Amino acid sequence: MPSRRHFLAGLTAATLSPIRGWASVGAPDFLAAGLFPDGSHRLAGLNEQGETLFSVPLPARGHAAAAHPFKAQAVAFARRPGTFAVVVDCATGAQIAQLTAPEGRHFYGHGTFSPDGTTFFATENNYEAGIGVISVWNADSFVRIAEFPSGGVGPHDMRLMPDRQTLVITNGGIQTHPETGRTKLNLPVMDPNLTYLSLSGTFLEQISLPRYLHKNSIRHLAVRQDGLVGFAMQWQGSTSEHPPLLGLHRLGEAPRLLSAPDKDQSMLQGYAGSVAFSADGTAIAITCPRGNVLHQFDVTNGTFANAHALEDVCGLGAGSDGLVFTTGTGLFGTLTGLSPMIRAHAHCQWDNHLIPIRHPE
Repeated sequence: MPSRRHFLAGLTAATLSPIRGWASVGAPDFLAAGLFPDGSHRLAGLNEQGETLFSVPLPARGHAAAAHPFKAQAVAFARRPGTFAVVVDCATGAQIAQLTAPEGRHFYGHGTFSPDGTTFFATENNYEAGIGVISVWNADSFVRIAEFPSGGVGPHDMRLMPDRQTLVITNGGIQTHPETGRTKLNLPVMDPNLTYLSLSGTFLEQISLPRYLHKNSIRHLAVRQDGLVGFAMQWQGSTSEHPPLLGLHRLGEAPRLLSAPDKDQSMLQGYAGSVAFSADGTAIAITCPRGNVLHQFDVTNGTFANAHALEDVCGLGAGSDGLVFTTGTGLFGTLTGLSPMIRAHAHCQWDNHLIPIRHPE
């Protein structure tokens, strides 16, 4: 029988064993969930050429994920509204832990790690109270340790700002309840906002849309290195209306709303799936899988630049010299000039998002 000395020696060795970083799985640039030909739902790591460097199984369809800042580890969320998220070791495919929302709560599909990787934050719906919550988890044990208000109803996406001290959160404004599935319960009175909080939950700033756009649910985020925030929206009003679905905001300033000419804007069908800045930050784009189109804008003057027809396009990110995108048909492409270029065609259906992995400098 092993002695106590042997046990402590083994524990020390495990503690001192090297941490597998993202280089151990090929230094991927993005995480993406997808449905694979064998019927499995998986989380994959992709590089800028669209090569799949690894894929690990998920228990059900994924929505988005969050990459640990230095470990080859990710938290993958169930398609919203879901009550679980799984923590996976991307090097081995092992499930490290499962995050379970408390009774009366469900996740909204997004989260982020603190800069040092010790804490994890997730967006949640307290559906009995009808308010949004940010839950706080120990990122070693993945035990829930705290929570604080998100600043609104229906928090969806959340990003860490470049100052590494601030969270920006999209409160989409839509109230839901598990008993009614994905039914939207408060459309006449919904009030979306963009909220900035400290890592301890202290309120910093909040912006809302003009009242005539109160049905424009703020959903997804991109953050430029200088702190400029891009946000994508999904219109819950009449389909005959074609409101702006892209906004820009900087702390302390009023938001700017960007829109294409009406004939192009109508192609979006009131729905923007993902948003991203280009590598140099001069362009920003949104995708629309419903309209099979990607719209690109100039950040400085807010003008519409191009519409690119791409079947079931949704995932979007910054490449080294432009933008990259994924589609539900398995394509991975780049947009560096006037026309998209397809880099890879995977035998899978990529889901909604491309999540960037930030490699230590």
